[in-house]
Amino acid sequence: MSPEKAIAQALRMAEEGADIVDVGGESTRPGARPVSAQEEMDRVLPVVEALHARIPQPVSIDTSKPEVMRAAVAAGAGFINDVQALRTDGALAAATELNVPVCLMHMRGEPRTMQDKPEYADVVGEVRVFLKERLDACMNAGIPASRIVVDPGFGFGKTLEHNIELLRGLKKLQGLGAAVLVGLSRKSMIGKALGLPVEQRLHASVALAVMAVQQGARIVRVHDVGPTVEAVRMWEAVYPWGRLG
Repeated sequence: MSPEKAIAQALRMAEEGADIVDVGGESTRPGARPVSAQEEMDRVLPVVEALHARIPQPVSIDTSKPEVMRAAVAAGAGFINDVQALRTDGALAAATELNVPVCLMHMRGEPRTMQDKPEYADVVGEVRVFLKERLDACMNAGIPASRIVVDPGFGFGKTLEHNIELLRGLKKLQGLGAAVLVGLSRKSMIGKALGLPVEQRLHASVALAVMAVQQGARIVRVHDVGPTVEAVRMWEAVYPWGRLG
């Protein structure tokens, strides 16, 4: 996607009610090829700069590379979203120095191999242990828990059954002491469960977003902002204290 198209799409998302706009320059889909730090920066920096100047919402940079983190924050990004949970060499130090909120995601393996027969004895328990370890590493490095968000990583090294079990057990992550972010929008789990292509996954994506909020998610990462905002606001109107019953 060209910078112009990315900026236009981000502006639409902001207008539809997004609280954060996430910008990424490297695909993390299964089998995706890695790109260099320079190529990633060439893709994201013009978008980050333009959005920082035009919208009040924080701009998030989706990257695992410390050099990209530094350049993006210098360009105006106010949030780091890292699928590697700051495990790349230099990433934890960079995030600590940059003093912006971070999101730590669980992923089994690498994007190119993460869906090669992933196995868990207890997916919820193992994801929780991983996120607790990364949360502790960040706090020991000087990042306060108030600036940390955790993401269980739906679809990243997980089967359909793992994803369903993880969603059902999402409340078990609340005790970690960090806000929980969930990304379920248009995921392949919808295609596997319902046999729907990507372009027909809107309704299921919205339903999953509401389920995630019911299970304790504080942030949902979505493609279709307007419909999701309406659905979540309706849920909040019925359950204003954030609970069922």
